[in-house]
Amino acid sequence: MPVIEDVMVLGADAPLRSVTRDENLLLSPPHPPKVPLKLWRDHPLLSVVHFPQEYRAQPFAPPRGVYENDEIRVEWQTMDNRQPFYHRNCDVDEISYQIAGERTLMTELGVIEHRPGEFSRIPRGVAHDNYGRAESHLLFYLPAPVAELAPPDRKSGPVFPPFPGWQPGAVNEAVTQCMGTPGHDITVFGADEQRLLEQVHAEDDRMTVLRAAPEPGTTWLYGTDRVRLGVVTTAPGGRRRYRRTLDADEIQYQARGARTLITQRGVVELGPGDFVRIPLGISHASVASEPGEYLSLLSHRELPQIGETSRTAEPCSAALLDSLDTEVRA
Repeated sequence: MPVIEDVMVLGADAPLRSVTRDENLLLSPPHPPKVPLKLWRDHPLLSVVHFPQEYRAQPFAPPRGVYENDEIRVEWQTMDNRQPFYHRNCDVDEISYQIAGERTLMTELGVIEHRPGEFSRIPRGVAHDNYGRAESHLLFYLPAPVAELAPPDRKSGPVFPPFPGWQPGAVNEAVTQCMGTPGHDITVFGADEQRLLEQVHAEDDRMTVLRAAPEPGTTWLYGTDRVRLGVVTTAPGGRRRYRRTLDADEIQYQARGARTLITQRGVVELGPGDFVRIPLGISHASVASEPGEYLSLLSHRELPQIGETSRTAEPCSAALLDSLDTEVRA
């Protein structure tokens, strides 16, 4: 079956070119060589990392790393308590996405009460703490400064007390580098929480809360010259269309709904809580029978998986393609 493949580069709204492909050839092994010369190497099928979206009671633990290189880190976290210290990043802006539950984000630039589906960005050098209630969220540490590419839904502000029952107490502040990874603290010291939160009155800046547009399509929310982070909203219908990004790895996180991801490195069913990495230069498309939403992170540099693999994709076949008769609009 003929399909269209869009050849993309990071940061471009339109493809460099759109190519008509035979879908079976696109996803099949190469033709046998006519001479005994091997010009390619075998690659593993895509792997999926999964964390449940439903809260499961457990003691507080550091965030779990999912993908990381020397300038980007992606983490998953769950909380039903206070974070045990205030944190200040030296080298990155810290972006969070609320998966489920409720979380109070307390900073020198004000307080945000997070609800599912919301993003916020903590600029480099701003102290912050969290109070989560049966919640989970994602963290994206991106090289500062990061630009916000969508209009704000609302902004942080002074809130005292930041949550019911709050009382100022003895707290520590940790200053870290290397994206806050374990063992990279620079200094830890005692801090006056009341004074720290009252710093908002001396600041003109505020943090903003961003959300994706509800209609099908891609909403880019944050970006630098080497990174893009946004949300893709999908719906059944339309012609299956492939995309190949020439200069960026893509990390996808399925936030809601289910879909089938078809790639040149296998086919895999994705549901809420699933992460997958699509290497640069790999053609891929999605098939869905219900509305859904996934996060997309494009990294100009390779972004290896550090989380534990939950399952892997299966090889593509003509029979499998024929069974995917529901297509996706994005």
